[in-house]
Amino acid sequence: MALDLQRAWLERGALARLLWPLSLLFGALAALRRTLFRSGLLRSERAGVPVLIVGNVVAGGAGKTPSVIAIVRHLQARGVVVGVISRGYGRSTGDCREVLASSAPDETGDEPLLIRRATGAPTFVARKRIEAARALLAAHPATRLIVSDDGLQHLALARDVEICVFDDRGVGNGWLLPAGPLREPWPRHCDLVLHTGDRPAFAGFRAHRALAADAVGSQGGKVRLATLAGRRIVAVAAIAKPQGFFDMLRAAGVEPAQCLALPDHHDFQDWVPVDAGTAVLCTEKDAAKLWRVQPDALAVPLVFEPEAEFFRALDAKLSSLDG
Repeated sequence: MALDLQRAWLERGALARLLWPLSLLFGALAALRRTLFRSGLLRSERAGVPVLIVGNVVAGGAGKTPSVIAIVRHLQARGVVVGVISRGYGRSTGDCREVLASSAPDETGDEPLLIRRATGAPTFVARKRIEAARALLAAHPATRLIVSDDGLQHLALARDVEICVFDDRGVGNGWLLPAGPLREPWPRHCDLVLHTGDRPAFAGFRAHRALAADAVGSQGGKVRLATLAGRRIVAVAAIAKPQGFFDMLRAAGVEPAQCLALPDHHDFQDWVPVDAGTAVLCTEKDAAKLWRVQPDALAVPLVFEPEAEFFRALDAKLSSLDG
């Protein structure tokens, strides 16, 4: 059913039209909620430092996490002390906690753990993002900017900058859930639009995506992808759009004998280890979970590079907050 919906969301076909009345109800409830926040009946709370939200209006992965990592690294290079907050989707815990490099992915969520390991930035998860923000600032008072991984529709957290991320789907058929992919109507105000795909559907900044030349093992060792030629390769991805990972492997000259597409945030508890003669390649997001049951698996990092103009626009926006 999930795949059927994904396909239906690309056009206004029979299934989308059947679900369209439900999208009207979804839109009415979302509009009521926004009105309650604008009127002050529901209150947005400020964290105490500027908050930058990286999110999307389209359901499913659009590239938020690599965008967050790229933005955090850029800010760190500028000398900004930055922290990250997230809900920690898919985790087994419900408390507010700090994500450490040694954290278990099922306790923090795989995406916050990837962000923490990739950037070293203090990272906290909580169901209410304001709680994560306050805990982060209490533990790391030198933090001067908070980046929220997702949360564009989480209006309880006041924000200073909004970045909306899109992939090649654009806004799909332009309808709200469940008849279309939109979580809220588009266009809507945001400060910057970043396209993570190869074929942007409308104006905005672009990012280049490719796989790194080296895969990484569980102990930190690196293996050149080119050296895997001739070996039997199983590629596995438990992300929103696993085909994208498989396509990038092929673009890098790696031809898997088998491609395993698993549900997003899959826990790999049912994984059957692959024999040692086969090279298992996975995404960075999946690595922490897969390594527990397949220690010799290799994670292939994503090289994600927004264009320079995006960072210049972001810097200008952040500089305006100081004024």
